[in-house]
Amino acid sequence: MKHKILIAGIFVASLFASCSDDYLDAPAKSTLDESVIFSSPGLAEAAIDGIKIPFAETNSYRGRFLPFYGLNTDTEWYNSSQTVSDASDLCTYDAKPNNSQMNTANNSWAMSYSGIERANICIRGLRAYGNPTAGSQLGYLLGEALTLRAIYYADLLKAWGDIPARFEPLNNATIYIEKSSRDVIYKQLLADLGEAATLVPWPGETPATSSVERINKAFVKGLRARLAMAASGYQQYPDGIRRSTDPALSVANMYALALSESRSVIASGSAHLESSFETFWKKYNQEYIVAGGESLWELPFSSGRGRMLFTFAVRHTTNDQFHANGPNRGGTAGPLPTVFYDYDTKDTRRDVTCVPYKYGTAVNNIAKQELGALNTWYFGKYRYEWMTRFVTSTNDDGVNKIYMRYAEVLLIAAEAANELEGPAAAAQYLKAVRARAFAAADQPVKVEAYVNALTTKDAMFKALVEENKYEFTGEMERKQNLIRWNLLKAKMDQAKADMKDLSARSGKYADVPSTLYYKFKADNVSLDIYGLNRGETTNPGTGWSSFAWTWTGATADTKINTLYKPGVNPDNRQFWPIWQVFLDGSNGKLTNDYGY
Repeated sequence: MKHKILIAGIFVASLFASCSDDYLDAPAKSTLDESVIFSSPGLAEAAIDGIKIPFAETNSYRGRFLPFYGLNTDTEWYNSSQTVSDASDLCTYDAKPNNSQMNTANNSWAMSYSGIERANICIRGLRAYGNPTAGSQLGYLLGEALTLRAIYYADLLKAWGDIPARFEPLNNATIYIEKSSRDVIYKQLLADLGEAATLVPWPGETPATSSVERINKAFVKGLRARLAMAASGYQQYPDGIRRSTDPALSVANMYALALSESRSVIASGSAHLESSFETFWKKYNQEYIVAGGESLWELPFSSGRGRMLFTFAVRHTTNDQFHANGPNRGGTAGPLPTVFYDYDTKDTRRDVTCVPYKYGTAVNNIAKQELGALNTWYFGKYRYEWMTRFVTSTNDDGVNKIYMRYAEVLLIAAEAANELEGPAAAAQYLKAVRARAFAAADQPVKVEAYVNALTTKDAMFKALVEENKYEFTGEMERKQNLIRWNLLKAKMDQAKADMKDLSARSGKYADVPSTLYYKFKADNVSLDIYGLNRGETTNPGTGWSSFAWTWTGATADTKINTLYKPGVNPDNRQFWPIWQVFLDGSNGKLTNDYGY
């Protein structure tokens, strides 16, 4: 049964309310409560559950952060990027502080700090009253609280850059504080996760770590590796795009840390790639949450609170045989149309990731697949049709957000090993990811020969940049990686040029067919499509209908040019602005940088 984000007991709600409403230096009203709650494993666990509540608020992760952060890149875009709106501004690098989607007091910025405050209270209470040692339940709960706080901070950092650092519960002196250097926060998070890794067991070692909805050691170490790579990477500071100048966050130090942590996860045998890419994503949509496989941790939603399919699934025009989630669900974002054609045709990830059809209007509650347009694709990783639970909510589907999976650990290990030890050391990790992507008969060429030919650090690095694209399109991890590689604008400009070539069938897309042929399979719902692969231009004959595979709607130039807003440089808009409501409520302590 899923471990849901639910409001904890009244005593926990009262604890958090008393500590967030009374910003006083006098002893908090909840002091006695903390001594009882955080010395009792059962009560403390309920308090830790309370840290997760802000994830599921409508204007927090559920309805704002997850639907918008990470779009647009060289692989993913908001499908309405060409439409002038505050929603598209969030994706096209032109958000304003008064953005109507975000400029509310209960936005993801506020909810993240609410989660941080809850975590701070729990961490203080457990340290003061819980004797949280390795191997104890209270020790596990401290590790979980430290990690949940790190998750909130990690996402604040990647969305806003420098932010206020709050690692103690609020008091009268800390209601209003200025932004801190992200370097200080990264160092604290890395230390916290190092401590958490000593407190939480590996996946499946205890009842708590038997589910990917609870924190485990493999995830903690994987997240620590991810943050080490981000902390040492390029990013926009108020004085320009650069790496950190803090010696502790040097490439040498951080890559060594990332390599050590990722190798620790790999050596543990506590996680593994699913047997096939499609099997993994089917199990995800079926809400398989047993730890010890590929998914390391998932942001847990109850059946009535999450919006992953509601937002990102293959589009369903109406309620139909697969869901009753409401009309026009899914499809707000999708892969760039070039991505499908950039995959190797033998790569099994392609058809899972990139879907060229939607489900049309249901007749007698049965909807059929129908082709759309060259410029509108959907993420096939998210599919109502793969669910085993029939969704009836009008606003939510309840499917979790995968926060990290084992494939990322392998690719982090490859990148760090390449930098520190050379391409030969990286090869085994890249081979592991590619071996899952190709059939056994294709692996001698597509895996062994391909990777063995990467004999320089530069060649291996470029291959890893592409492998991340093929593995993670649709998971909205690309943006932060492009930023830390200092490739954001360069890759997006290349994507614009590629899309123009595709729309005109020129350059490396000259052999992409302009006509598709289709017929229905035996189920009279699913399409059998011919003509998607390069060079498939011969009419397959009777029984097939033709379909013009062209750019429709907004002109190609209009649509493509709004991958990022004309006149805007995405390298100078790597972060969202702090929203006006928080600037106004900061007593003059908060200001925007980056030209906002």
